[in-house]
Amino acid sequence: MKFAVITFPGSNCDNDIVAVLKKNYSQKVDKIWHKDQFSEKYDLVFLPGGFSYGDYLRSGAMASFSPVMKSVKEHTDRGGKLFGICNGFQILTEAGYLPGALIRNRNLKYICKTVSLKKGSEKNQISGKLPIEKILRIPIAHGDGCYFASEEVRKELKDSGRILFYYEGDNPNGSLDQIAGICSPDFKIAGMMPHPERAMNEVTGEMDGKVVLDLVIAS
Repeated sequence: MKFAVITFPGSNCDNDIVAVLKKNYSQKVDKIWHKDQFSEKYDLVFLPGGFSYGDYLRSGAMASFSPVMKSVKEHTDRGGKLFGICNGFQILTEAGYLPGALIRNRNLKYICKTVSLKKGSEKNQISGKLPIEKILRIPIAHGDGCYFASEEVRKELKDSGRILFYYEGDNPNGSLDQIAGICSPDFKIAGMMPHPERAMNEVTGEMDGKVVLDLVIAS
């Protein structure tokens, strides 16, 4: 398999995701700069966390117009998979790949802590394979992580099994319906606010992030 990680000015989690992909999956991983184009066929392209373009205008808004996004669209048009983490999720909503928006946390504070997640639905083609009782512990680190969408959109996401993860128990940012991540209709594009790449450390014993990435890569 071949992976690509897109790097924007202000990305600060690109090296993290590259490191865990190389260590845990022993596959080719290319870093691609926001000004560049790519024609190589990748199995999965990652949009990492950070503060792309300093989060000017809105988080992820300016990155959605980066030159590299032309190649990202070509990648998805030919059926390639795309996964956005935190700022990457914000970019996916701003670029129209996923519905809704990520807005300011309800408490108006930047939040950095570990949260609990549960799968969205048995019908979800990525997380649906998880046992219903499985609770994942994954870190978050964001100021604009409150998922917002109309009631109609949220109902459609739920009915079609497109909710990737829910926050379990504590809803750290006030996301509507406890939504922590969602998918496209074909489940080839997904985004989530929590950082699975930060829960892949055998020394600390926090390995739930590998569960997430295993599901995304295998889907």
